[in-house]
Amino acid sequence: MKKRKVVTLAHYYTIPEVQDMADKVGDSLELALYAKDCDADVIVFAGVRFMAETAKIINPKAKVILPDINSTCSLVTMTDINKLKQWREEHKDYVHVAYVNSSAEHKALSDWTVTSRNVADIIEYIYSQGKKVIYSPDRNMGAYLNAEYGYDMPLWSAVCEVHDKFNKEALDELVGSISGQKYIIAHPESPLPVLNDCDYIGSTHGLLNWVIDYNGSKDAVILVATEDGILYNMKKARPELDIRQAPIYTGCKCNSCPYMKLNTVEAVKLAQQEQGGTVVDYLSDDLIARARIPIDRMIEFGHRHM
Repeated sequence: MKKRKVVTLAHYYTIPEVQDMADKVGDSLELALYAKDCDADVIVFAGVRFMAETAKIINPKAKVILPDINSTCSLVTMTDINKLKQWREEHKDYVHVAYVNSSAEHKALSDWTVTSRNVADIIEYIYSQGKKVIYSPDRNMGAYLNAEYGYDMPLWSAVCEVHDKFNKEALDELVGSISGQKYIIAHPESPLPVLNDCDYIGSTHGLLNWVIDYNGSKDAVILVATEDGILYNMKKARPELDIRQAPIYTGCKCNSCPYMKLNTVEAVKLAQQEQGGTVVDYLSDDLIARARIPIDRMIEFGHRHM
């Protein structure tokens, strides 16, 4: 009997021990593209539920296993699909752009999906076609795009509970206590007051590359406003640098995604052996087909423009 090919994918926000178990570690876009082309019989997705759903949508022949079904995302739990349908209907002459951090049902109600890495390029392209855009579900990212590019996009009102905790007052206090050179880099899911003070704003992948490519003073402090998992990768790549997570309030410098951390070593091992976890087999063929349209549109855009 032919041995089944099991591929393990891990997001940067999982614990280091789980990342070390993976065949591929990356952000949501990297992992989606890898899942699409990996020719696996089984995909173990150490991330959150919407990521495993995306892998199933773009590679429906594979058996996709989520190590812990409770690993959801506040952007999903804060979105009522029936209210989203109504909001979509109220803006029927707009192009609905949905952040990939959304459920399969949410994606099926959108025209495009985007990641934090390609959102600016895709929305600019849509506007260049003379069309109007509504953006969901991340209010903070939408507010940043509106402010940065002068858009007036109606926004859905959900947030990433991790990034939304970053606090300008606490950040200002910490920055003021650092006498030497300092840099602030942040994910666009963070609140706009934090983003307004940043030296660089970008996707998880972009933030990691900024650190890898950094050629400034070795004595500078680099403050990172994103989930703490990526700091493992940053410090592994540049151990000589002083890299710290931005604070969420005075005295606290820790900010982790509780859902990502549900991907324990034991849970991933059981999923790899097909003896644990939850198989993503609950998406109907119709839902997969509808949700795949905006994802494919995003991927095709990347092939043409990125």
